[in-house]
Amino acid sequence: MLHIVVCVKQVPDSREIRIDPKTNTLIRDGVPAIANFYDMHGLEEALRIKETTGAKITVVCMGPPPAEKSLKQCISLGADNAVLVTDRGFAGADTLATSYVLGLTIQKVSEEFGPVDIVFCGKQTLDGDTGQVGPGIACRLDLEQLTYVSKVEHIDVDNRRITVQRLLEDGVEVVQTKMPVLITALKELNKVRRAPLPGMIRAAQFKPVIWTTQDFPGLDRTKIGLKGSPTIVAKTWVPESKQVNTEFLEADTPGGVASAVVEKLWATELPARFGW
Repeated sequence: MLHIVVCVKQVPDSREIRIDPKTNTLIRDGVPAIANFYDMHGLEEALRIKETTGAKITVVCMGPPPAEKSLKQCISLGADNAVLVTDRGFAGADTLATSYVLGLTIQKVSEEFGPVDIVFCGKQTLDGDTGQVGPGIACRLDLEQLTYVSKVEHIDVDNRRITVQRLLEDGVEVVQTKMPVLITALKELNKVRRAPLPGMIRAAQFKPVIWTTQDFPGLDRTKIGLKGSPTIVAKTWVPESKQVNTEFLEADTPGGVASAVVEKLWATELPARFGW
């Protein structure tokens, strides 16, 4: 049986994101939190693999206790188990420290729940937007990595091989590699399903496994949290808003509107631009 791990992060709703001007970190208090959009496409693909191969799915999340909400959402959709890694010592982690802790978490999941064959991550998170954590985990665990995956073509369970399509700037690349493997998911990979009623009932009663720093005996505390995060945000600012004069042009036909726009541009913008 395949064992799939899906990494999910609970992130601030992008419409409500604010920055602390003193610490240059995200203000999370009072901001609505949601499961990271791209991670949910990774979960959806894991669920589809489960439906065809009988795989089991473990979802892992590093975050504060309220992140349990996102794990329950994953359980409602069909994940089998969930682990929340939470501790004040992990707070303020950048992508380097985050990939270190998640790497240790996946190792521990493999030891306690069975060897891991596939790890899914979103291609990036809505708050950090770096795309570094997935590849960072793959490097720490020495996994094959397939980034920017837009389609899983085939999984050969017996021979432990997987074939995917990677979406590149100039086309599509078809790649086959061996498992265990880490995949970063694009939104083009699938359409995320809605949770069925039995799944929602199960999620309401579900309690994830909780791991803290005490559950990782070999943890190097110099590599976690703010101390283990060499990334420095030197400056943040909000772009100044500029007032733009707007004029609405009306005409009876689309052609008339186009003519009015051209006439207006020629009469105002072009002479001013060229000094006429």
